[in-house]
Order: sequence, then C-alpha cells, then structure tokens
Amino acid sequence: MGGAPDAKPKSAPYHSKDEEYLSCVIPKRIAIFEAIKSEQISHRRSISGDPIKITLPDGTVKEGRKWETTPFDIAKQISKGLASNALISQVNGVLWDMSRALEGDCELKLFTFDSDEGRDTFWHSSAHILGQALEMEYGCKLCIGPCTTRGEGFYYDAFYGELGLNEDHFKQIESVALKAVAEKQPFERIEVSRNQALEMFSENGFKIEIIKDLPEDKTITVYRCGPLVDLCRGPHIPNTSFAKAFACLKASSAYWRGNKDRESLQRVYGISYPDSKRLKEYIARIEEAKKYDHRLLGVKQELFFCHPLSPGSWFFLPHGGRIYNKLMDFIKAQYKERGYHEVFSPTMYNMQLWETSGHAANYKENMFVFEVEKQEFGLKPMNCPGHCLMFEHRVRSYRVDGFAELPLRFADFGVLHRNEASGALTGLTRVRRFQQDDAHIFCRESQIKDEVMGVLDFINYAYNIFGFTYDLKLSTRPDKYLGDPETWDKAEAALTDALNQSGKPWEINEGDGAFYGPKIDISVSDALNRKFQCATLQLDFQLPSRFDLSYSAEDEAKRERPVMIHRAILGSVERMFAILLEHYKGKWPFWLSPRQAIVCPVSEKSQPYALKVRDQIHQAGYYVDVDTTDRKIQKKVREAQLAQYNFILVVGEEEANTGQVSVRVRDKGDHSVMSMEDLLSFFKSETAAFH
Repeated sequence: MGGAPDAKPKSAPYHSKDEEYLSCVIPKRIAIFEAIKSEQISHRRSISGDPIKITLPDGTVKEGRKWETTPFDIAKQISKGLASNALISQVNGVLWDMSRALEGDCELKLFTFDSDEGRDTFWHSSAHILGQALEMEYGCKLCIGPCTTRGEGFYYDAFYGELGLNEDHFKQIESVALKAVAEKQPFERIEVSRNQALEMFSENGFKIEIIKDLPEDKTITVYRCGPLVDLCRGPHIPNTSFAKAFACLKASSAYWRGNKDRESLQRVYGISYPDSKRLKEYIARIEEAKKYDHRLLGVKQELFFCHPLSPGSWFFLPHGGRIYNKLMDFIKAQYKERGYHEVFSPTMYNMQLWETSGHAANYKENMFVFEVEKQEFGLKPMNCPGHCLMFEHRVRSYRVDGFAELPLRFADFGVLHRNEASGALTGLTRVRRFQQDDAHIFCRESQIKDEVMGVLDFINYAYNIFGFTYDLKLSTRPDKYLGDPETWDKAEAALTDALNQSGKPWEINEGDGAFYGPKIDISVSDALNRKFQCATLQLDFQLPSRFDLSYSAEDEAKRERPVMIHRAILGSVERMFAILLEHYKGKWPFWLSPRQAIVCPVSEKSQPYALKVRDQIHQAGYYVDVDTTDRKIQKKVREAQLAQYNFILVVGEEEANTGQVSVRVRDKGDHSVMSMEDLLSFFKSETAAFH
C-alpha cells in the first residue's frame, strides 16, 4: 500500500484489458468534454465583468467580478497558506469548486482537510483518481465512486467481466493512481445537456442508466482529471496533487444498484491523505482495530455466531444474551425515569399499512414480503407506522382528566427485519434481523424544543457512560420537502434552541434534512477514533399527515395535527453490541460484563467454601462462576484473566476460616482481602456507577 509499512513485494497478476474499448472511449470523451468546455468558457467571458460582493464568515466583504472571480482568487487575497490548503468552498450554502467562477453576490466559506466538508471532498476526488487507475489499467466500465458513508476513505464500483480483483492487484493500482497524483491533474467541470451526456457515455450502460434516471430538469455535470472523464455532481479538490498519500484497502463484490438480480461488480476501497504520516497512522489504527474485530472476539468469548441457514440473523449464546439484556434493561430503566411508555406491536402487517406510510412505494425492495390467504403481508422494517396505528386507535386530546396526554412517548424493542443484500451483510453491524431501542414521541409544535432537549440529554447520559464522544449536526430543509416553509422554520428554530441549550458544540448541515422534516445527526467516536451513526433524532411532519393523526386542542371542536419525533439512543442493539465490544477491546466494564467474577479455590479442601461464595454472589444478582478443576492456582488465575472475568476471587483455607476472599482485578497483579459483606457492597457500588 502506498505510504504503508513495507511488505514483501509481489509481482502484479496477469490480466487482460479491453484496449479497443479504451482507445475508443477515452479520446472520444476528452474531445467532447474539451469542445463543450471551450464553448462554455467563451460564453462566460461574454457575460462576465459586473462587480460583485463576496461576504466572508467574519463579515469581511471582498470585491470580485461576476463569472471571473473564483473562491481560489479570494483565498489568495486572504493568505498564501489558505490558498495552498483550501480544498473546497461553500457559496450561499452550496459546496463549490475552488476554480469555479462566482455567479453573483454571495456568502463564501473556505474549507481545508481539517473540516468534514474538506475531507469528504478530498476522498470523493480520490475516488476519481482510483477510478482513473482502474479504467486505464483494466479497461473496466466504471459505475459509481463516492466517499464512504462512514466518513473515512472512498470506493469505486466497476464492471470487469470475469476478472476478480484482490490484494495482489493493489500495488499496480496504487502505482497508476500515484502517477496521476504526480501529474497534478486539474479537476475541471462542465455542464452538459441530457443528449450530450448520453453521447459522451454511450459505451457505458451503467452511466446511461444513471443519466436516464435523472429528472428532466436536473443540471448534469461532468468532471475531468487527466484521461478520466466522469459523470459526477461534484464538487472536487483543485487538482490531484493534494492526494499525496494513497492506498488501496480491500476489494469485494457488489451488485449494481444493490440488486442481487443485476450485474456483479468489483468494489475497491481506498484511503488517501495529504501526507504519508497521516496515512501511516491510519494504517496502524486499522491494524489495531483488526485485533478487536467483534466477529473474532464474539466467537472467542462465546457471545454469538451466525449460521448459513439464516444469513444476517445472529444467534446470541448465553453470555451474549446477558449483555444484550443488560443493554435493553439500561435503556428501560431510563424509560421509567423519562416518561416513556413501553409498547409491543405486531411483527407482520398487511401491505396496506406500508402503502399508507409510503414504504411500499419507496422501501418495498428492502422488506420481506409474502402472501397470507391471498393477501400480501410484510415483516416490519421499522416501528413508526405501527405506532401511528396505536396513536389513532382512540380519540386523543392534549389533556385527559386534567392530565396532559401529550407528549405521548411510545418505546418499542420489537424485532425488525430488513432484506439486506447478502453481499452487504457485515457481522452485527449490517444484519437482516435486529432490535432497536426505537421510540416515537407525539407532541404539539410548542413542545418540540423541550422534547428534543430531553432526547439530547438522554443521548448525553448514555454515551458518557459508554465512554463515547460525539458530534451534533442540524440538518435543515432540503430543496424538495413536504409541508409549508413556516412550519419548517418553526421546527428548525426549536431544534436550534434545544442544541444551544444542550451546552454541546454543534454544526449546521444546510439542506441535508429528510424531505419529511429536519433532523439532528449524532456521530459517535469510539476508543479507536472511528465514527459511527447510532442515535437518531428526526422530526416528521409526513407520517402524522399520511395517517391523518389528530388530537383535540383547547377548543375541543378544533383538531390539530401532532408532530412525530423518531428517536433512538442505541440504535440497533446488535450494532451497538458490536461497537461496544470493539470499543472496550473485549474487556467489558463490570456493570455490562457477562463474566463479572469467578471463584478460584486454591485446593480441593477449599471447594466447599468456594461454592458457598459463588452462591452468595449469585443470589445477590451477579454473574459468577467457580473453577473446580485440579489446575494449579496460578493457572486458574491466568485462565480467568484470559476469559476476561472482571474479578478473580481466590479462596484457600485461611479465607474459608475467616469468611473472606482474596480479590484480584482482571488487569492488575496486586490483590486485596475483603469480607463477603464488603465485596457485595463494592459490587453494588461498581454497578451503580456503571464501572
């Protein structure tokens, strides 16, 4: 891998490539691209020159000229360092290439690699560098190449015919990619008509399909870097030279558009950084993370396993079941404190429900659907439509018998099923059968702020206990949305107030809300500095409308529509289980541990007392075992440490005579002697403190 630690060199595996395809499409696309670019440059020159004002985040106003001045020009005026490091800009809330001319008065922000916008653009552009290497080296038909949703790196899907890629191909791919980096190829952008796009990519059926699926009024953009001309909405970094450190990570199979009935593709994952130091640090983190892969630790600790007779649905063994239940009990205890009502809803529904909710039209391919008595049914992939039925099953009022009925908080651990493609299944993090700490809050518009603050407090409470840090982002109204702008503005204002009062730093993510309501995105960072999306907090104006939900307000003759808040703290329990297992590196904290203590008698004479100690601890409600084998005590202690027991209780004749135990902590060499009363009191305090 480029910039990675040295490895034993391998000769590049032989492969054939479609030279005829390459010799046809590369010159053709470049010729069309350059002709359109020339026309567009000439047109812009003819309409450019009017003065414009560019406002920076600090309020500074810079002068520029319409269709001439670029964000890069402004960066140069600010400082040489910023001009050298700025990767992307934002113009009136829209991400914008540094070399793209400004079109009028605007507010301008500039981003480097240290920002989310900068990193995402950097990795998206790196995907194009990877795509260039793959196309030139293998003559493949490129499909899509985004940055990964997890926030680190990128991939490119392509069709190779019979060729299967593996790690043996990486060195050659990296060599071609780094050649493109060295050439400092600029990323150039043009806008094309539908017919021009169809002509440009006529030899690639995958791109043609994407183009034909675009709305008729959609502006189509194409980017070029070196020999690669690619359909892409952009934006991109200024040129390829920024991606100085580049490495391929893995190759896997994928289906075109995630459909198992479509073409089988090869997906190559990559990572890149502005310098080799950061790449080496990343590779080291990845190698460290491999040692704590939940799939390995789960088998080693006898927590769970998967069987080919039920792919994507995991078996939780007794010790895994202990952790699973502890997580749910942890959330349930908070439900009592925070005014949630736990409910139980059906697993299977007539498809009429999903037609009402809109899932039949937009999500059916991800559902398990089957026929029952000549009617179509589906296993539920989420709980929200069922909770709407629960809300509407009787007349609701803002107040009942003098008590407020709203907000109404339904919490449901019901089993969910989603028909994930087999190639997408990944351990406990991507499954077909799972449970989540799903809850839906039905409230009045005036209650949104307080409810959101309550959820944010819940998230903060739980994540502090788990040892997570997290980031908050407010995603606002997108271009296409349901409802009226006034309602959206009120909701966004309520979310803003709640975020401000939370005391946590947060960012705004303009235009990235769902079409049915604004949301707060919560990104968790674990001990290995990896980011995950677990908790959700989403406002929904659509489902209450689709189910015609209402409640009587102060004027009983008047019916009002509730707002629905979707929220989860753990998210999928399976996924959170996997994240925590890797986060703790297999060393569960005492309160969550499936192996809290083990009693180790020094000799056979001590066994009766060891069993008595075991029984006392068990009756107090803790998970405890006893080692009655004839192994030496040193061996017993070592085996207990490897099995990750939190406390190892050694008992001999002296402890039996005094009613005490010698307590050893899992990762420490020293020990202390405690009475049984003190030990149980200590266990109780450790549990209460979530240690």
